[in-house]
Amino acid sequence: MDEWLQERYSLAKGRISEICTEDTVRQPFADFFRKTAGFLKKTGEILERQTEDLTLEEYQKENRELYEELFPENYETSYGNPAYAAKALGEYGRVFTFLYAELRGSIPYAYEKKWWDYTVGAELFLEIHSAFCEEEIPSVKNVQEILRSYVNDYCQDMMEQRIAEGVDPGRDFAVRIVMDSDLDDLRYLYRYGEYVSSNETGVAMFLAGLSQDEIDSMARTYTEGYRIGFINGRKDISKKKTVNIRYNLGFERMVRAAVLQFRQMGLEPVIYRHASHAVNRGGNARIGFTGGIANPQYDYDHRQDSALFLDSDFVKRKLRSMQTAYEKYRDLADVHGGPACIETFGEEPFSPQAKPEAWTLTEAQQKLKVELDNESGQIVNRYIKGDERSFTIIAYPVPEIGEKFPEIFREIVKINTLDYKLYERIQQTIIETLDTCQWVEIKGRDGNETDLIIHLHTLEDVTKQTNFENCVADVNIPVGEVFTSPELAGTGGVLHVKKVYLNGLQFRDLKLVFDCGQVIDYSCSNFESEEENRAYIEDNILFHHRKLPMGEFAIGTNTTAYVAAEKYGIGEKLPILIAEKMGPHFAVGDTCYSWAEDTPVYNPDGREIIARDNEISILRKEDISLAYYGCHTDITIPYEELGSIRVIHEDGETTSIIENGRFVLPGTEELNRPFENTTLR
Repeated sequence: MDEWLQERYSLAKGRISEICTEDTVRQPFADFFRKTAGFLKKTGEILERQTEDLTLEEYQKENRELYEELFPENYETSYGNPAYAAKALGEYGRVFTFLYAELRGSIPYAYEKKWWDYTVGAELFLEIHSAFCEEEIPSVKNVQEILRSYVNDYCQDMMEQRIAEGVDPGRDFAVRIVMDSDLDDLRYLYRYGEYVSSNETGVAMFLAGLSQDEIDSMARTYTEGYRIGFINGRKDISKKKTVNIRYNLGFERMVRAAVLQFRQMGLEPVIYRHASHAVNRGGNARIGFTGGIANPQYDYDHRQDSALFLDSDFVKRKLRSMQTAYEKYRDLADVHGGPACIETFGEEPFSPQAKPEAWTLTEAQQKLKVELDNESGQIVNRYIKGDERSFTIIAYPVPEIGEKFPEIFREIVKINTLDYKLYERIQQTIIETLDTCQWVEIKGRDGNETDLIIHLHTLEDVTKQTNFENCVADVNIPVGEVFTSPELAGTGGVLHVKKVYLNGLQFRDLKLVFDCGQVIDYSCSNFESEEENRAYIEDNILFHHRKLPMGEFAIGTNTTAYVAAEKYGIGEKLPILIAEKMGPHFAVGDTCYSWAEDTPVYNPDGREIIARDNEISILRKEDISLAYYGCHTDITIPYEELGSIRVIHEDGETTSIIENGRFVLPGTEELNRPFENTTLR
């Protein structure tokens, strides 16, 4: 730490200590400042701590004290709750709940020894506190201006740091925990500064009971999926030097094995935490390593905090900052291979409460966010080229899934390692039938109102071309599916699912209406009012785009996973990564080939998948800003709600692939075996 930063930190520390006991701010604001000063004092002590030699009990106590205010049972009286902040502070509620969320970042800064990040947050707190010490308290507008100035002043620094963390293996805070800790000693979990729940400790203890061979095998499935993704995509992995590993705490034994395996491929790990600064946060998704979520409602309440500062000037500033940062780290970005993600599932499905007191993007801001996301994607793609990078994703359950967690975990391990050659052969049979037509009809049953027509691309030479990719278990683990990007013209109808779990959020009775391949109407039944339901979909599926195209149509073939989900009653808890393989699914947003449409892709039989574009993505040839949406959300119809999937031939005759939730196409009968002696619920 340089001398100037040391002086700033010391001054901030001293003043915060005084605020903890003094009485210089009038009510109702005094309570917020005293509590927050106490919180900053605590995290400052952690920041200054030279050694990490606490007992397990001491770490557990510290962790609980840092996060307990967000627990559901305490959240009703937390300033992190916009509703409570508004109740306690009136019109000032929103600015103070924003400040609260920004200062929560002092926890990870303390553990990572990020003195600058901690200091600028502490100075922001002190600046606002000082304003409220005056005889005349500042207006809400004045407080907003202080917060906006903070965001704008430090945007460049925060962006540069975030981008560096994404490509520089020298920033190894998490890597050192993974590789150097005694993983039999659970104290290591608390050295991240993330919330540690029973899920994290439960996974860690479960993995500690597995043999090294079992751990290595789990890691090998994951790392080989990443490597094969490069091979199947005809991309040169030897050009790459780093891989971004994303995981939930508790999986360190597997991550350590994966690091060693990646190093054998010539790849060093890059591991960064999910974003803390409002500048870098986006929605309620956590991109990077993460611990438990103390309260998903808190994350949801603050998903649009950028409404405080999102304007055209900020968009320009952030884009300039991104460009500058990527240019600075262009050599590291050029050799970055992309993410390798370990997802978790099993938490109780979360259906959020919509709060009018929370920050919410205006219609104009929603358009600005779309612009920002689009332009950001283009910048990233210039430096980490889409046609040169790959990824992989695998998922495992957490103990919250139920008392049969160990049994379910082992079942998922089996599902993740199913015989991909068997699926490859069966899926080829499905593809050969699909390639005989240009139209596919999908209908629901038993209350599912799905009625869709999918228009496929025209094949000029079926011996050399296909519409569907034969997807086994490379980038998306487990097997299996066949998927395509439909032609939008002619694609339409109703997509309906009774219950689905998307991006950590539950949707009930979700309906999307398509015309010319684009969503033109939508509804669900999560909330009492139609307005709230539509806003929920706009926030979390449409992402504020006026329309979204159907970027993918796929037929999932993993009946083994489906039956396991039924057996254990965990269907609604499965991540889309697995759920999409358990029936037909439809993605709204970009195609599966976004940013890499010009890179030829081939099936194992040597035929090229020509359906990599649609009428939207092809606009990149004229104006790239019109071609991409920066989102891709898969929605699956479960087999028990599926009436039929039929191809429609030119003469109007049909060939069935699925009828009443069972595969009926000759050559696919093996997929029905898991259903034997099983009764669908």
